[in-house]
Amino acid sequence: MARLERVVRMSVEQPLWRALTAYRVLTLIYAVLLAGFRDKTYDRPWVAIAFLAVMSIWTLATLPRVAGAASCTKRFLGIDLTIALTGILLTPLADFSAQHVDGPTLPSIWTAGSVLAFALKGGWRWAAFASTLVAAANIVERGEPSRDTFHNVLLVWVASIAIGYVVEVARASERTLARALEIEAATRERERLARDIHDSVLQVLAMVQRRGSALGGEAAELGRMAGEQEVALRTLVSSGLVPTTRVSEDTAEGAVVRTVDVDIDDEESGPSECDLRTLLARHAGSRVSFAEPGAPVLLAPAAARELAAAVSAALDNVRVHAGPGAQAWILVEDEPDEVIVTVRDDGPGIPEGRLDQAEGEGRLGVALSIRGRLRDLGGTAELISVPGQGTEVELKVPKVSRGKAGSAR
Repeated sequence: MARLERVVRMSVEQPLWRALTAYRVLTLIYAVLLAGFRDKTYDRPWVAIAFLAVMSIWTLATLPRVAGAASCTKRFLGIDLTIALTGILLTPLADFSAQHVDGPTLPSIWTAGSVLAFALKGGWRWAAFASTLVAAANIVERGEPSRDTFHNVLLVWVASIAIGYVVEVARASERTLARALEIEAATRERERLARDIHDSVLQVLAMVQRRGSALGGEAAELGRMAGEQEVALRTLVSSGLVPTTRVSEDTAEGAVVRTVDVDIDDEESGPSECDLRTLLARHAGSRVSFAEPGAPVLLAPAAARELAAAVSAALDNVRVHAGPGAQAWILVEDEPDEVIVTVRDDGPGIPEGRLDQAEGEGRLGVALSIRGRLRDLGGTAELISVPGQGTEVELKVPKVSRGKAGSAR
């Protein structure tokens, strides 16, 4: 069973909503204190007291409404803006001189919180709508608007639209990031499946084709059909097929070694570290020499399995391309920060440009089975080949790997 890597993300808007919640409370306190200091200057103080009482109850009762975009409904925004506009228009009733002297309205800067809620909810267009209504109310309240009135109105209008635009950009960026993460996860899963297919089905079909051609007769026809299916399957290597068993052919001994990869759902139930030597020792034989350190080479189980699979893929390439009489060597080095495994052979080497050609033909053994595995582990795979002097594959894996292999298997 493939494991899904879950990415938990917090919305980029959430800090803005929390800031708006704090802003509404602080500006409510400011408006109440400001009215208290001006209590003796009001011609009708009961108007100011009644409005501030309503505004206070509304603000405190609706704090959960401004906790996020989902709870901040259109109905709430409409009522909230109506209260702000009502407070602005009631100011001349509480203070007869309000139209002649520049001073704060009853809701004061609390009004900006209502406009900002529109900006966070619907972007710059909603912000422009709300701030325009607030501007109109302020102009009506002043009767003959002054330069300070226009300055304050313009400041709220520009600030709210700018915040609304920033919110829209943040939402678009978040959607783009989410889509990129989905594509990355899907790409990694396709590469993992492609590696498993290369290590199993494609190698079996290639083996059938070679054996059928060698036996001749009806077996040759079966080999030809297997070759056609191999070509067809290579074109579908990234379609998301389910991996089965892992089969490799030892042409020197004339035997088929079959290994089944068991998927583990709970990594924590197994050992925390695995000795890489035990996974690589099975490759040792008359044609493969294995050199290992005297002490255990410990890696995370998932990293050890993927590294061993990359070594197996490199040896498969030796068997297929270096000839039946080729000799291979495996050298394991346990460094303080990384593990280095070198696979070398004495075959004819790889002609220049052959790997690029093979990848273009859909033969992705080196690209996926080796380099792809090492890349997912945070390591590297370097291939050095000189025609006539063999090939050397150097695999490096950090002791603390990314763990992506574990999440994918």
